[in-house]
Amino acid sequence: MAQAAQDLSTREVRAKLADVINDAAAYGTVTFITSRGRRIAAVVPVAVGEAAIEPADPSDS
Repeated sequence: MAQAAQDLSTREVRAKLADVINDAAAYGTVTFITSRGRRIAAVVPVAVGEAAIEPADPSDS
């Protein structure tokens, strides 16, 4: 299943923070936060964030 993604400016994220968080949790949406047109951060579902920081195989560490 493909995840939805969107880009929002920091101003838009401040105005819609509750919706951005709900979209990540309920629908798996990845929201890239932009500043001056550049992606600077992302709000991602928990599973995506955990997968990004945990080794896939515990024997790799």
